[in-house]
Amino acid sequence: MKKLMISAAMAGISAVALAGLYGDTPNALHAWAVHDMNRPNPAKVTPADKPGQPPSDAIVLFDGTQKSFEENWVDGKGNKTKWKFVDGTMESVRSAGNICSRREFGDVQLHVEWQAPVKVQGYGQGRGNSGVFVLGGMYEVQVLDSYETNPADMKNPNYADGQAGAVYGQNPPLVNPTRKPGEWQAYDIVFHQPVFEGNKCVHPGSLTVFLNGVLVQDHWEVEGPTWHMRRTRQEKPRSTKGSIQFQDHGNPVHFRNVWVREIPSRWANTTHGTYLANEKDVAAQRRATAEKLFAKIDKSKCDAQQVHQILEVMSYCGEEPFLGAAKNICGGYLRKLESWKGSELDGRKNEIRSIRGAYDTLNRNGIAKDCPLNAKVRETCKAKGWR
Repeated sequence: MKKLMISAAMAGISAVALAGLYGDTPNALHAWAVHDMNRPNPAKVTPADKPGQPPSDAIVLFDGTQKSFEENWVDGKGNKTKWKFVDGTMESVRSAGNICSRREFGDVQLHVEWQAPVKVQGYGQGRGNSGVFVLGGMYEVQVLDSYETNPADMKNPNYADGQAGAVYGQNPPLVNPTRKPGEWQAYDIVFHQPVFEGNKCVHPGSLTVFLNGVLVQDHWEVEGPTWHMRRTRQEKPRSTKGSIQFQDHGNPVHFRNVWVREIPSRWANTTHGTYLANEKDVAAQRRATAEKLFAKIDKSKCDAQQVHQILEVMSYCGEEPFLGAAKNICGGYLRKLESWKGSELDGRKNEIRSIRGAYDTLNRNGIAKDCPLNAKVRETCKAKGWR
């Protein structure tokens, strides 16, 4: 691609042509062209200096200080939590209930680090048990000392959908990458909530989970709220936002370095993509882009620049007033082209070839094939032997 762009620049193709008519044009399911320079760029985020630390757009819920513990965390009723602040960590306390973030979230990227007790006690679900809940407690990623839950010797037997990295009661982790008890473990979780139209679930929620940098849940589509011993069905959440929660299961599990990034729904982009696009939304976005570009054109002129600009507009929307302006601008340039002879025509070689390149992009996408200027630039280039 880099070579193509360099050769295009050397050939004298204008930046307007390269930017606007380069990749395949917008269509009924895509509001933007391939490599579209008009497509909005994402916001710049500064990553952390060290892996696991919060990037610049993260919301830090616990940074190891008592202040963040007291300001950001409460019990299930919104009162002061009975969990302990211990050596820069949050420690669960038996019978204290879940600890909940004051702030509520919908779709998120969540980072949390946890530590099962150094002293190993119990078996299976009784060993270092807790959980990470999203959306106010509806969906749980299990926290557990699963280090010795190893098929090779199974020193600590447990059910697969209840060990560390499991979507509790629904899906076991792909692998078991847990560290020894007492060592810090890290979850990186991407959660998308289900989408409902009325009471009908049209898109199930999903969980993608990395445990200690290893993928353990690969976009698992949740089947409903996670429960002990019960298989559930899709249930419309009470709200589109809920607290992040860590479970009190009777074991002194520690948590630290908790931060989230609010992210858009996977289903929010209805203007671009084969599977998610809504044709009405796509058409509206295409017309809006066409109007924005159209406003920049000096319509009193019909030089090569205006031809490129109006052809770019037509790639988004071929309706009026764009169509009428295209006929006027391209018609005006056509009259000029027909008048150029000899050295004057030869001096316009790169300019004419660049217009042909713009038409090439449009034509392969079924646009402007019958435009008289399209036929004339091709005829001229063929007669002159201009490739």
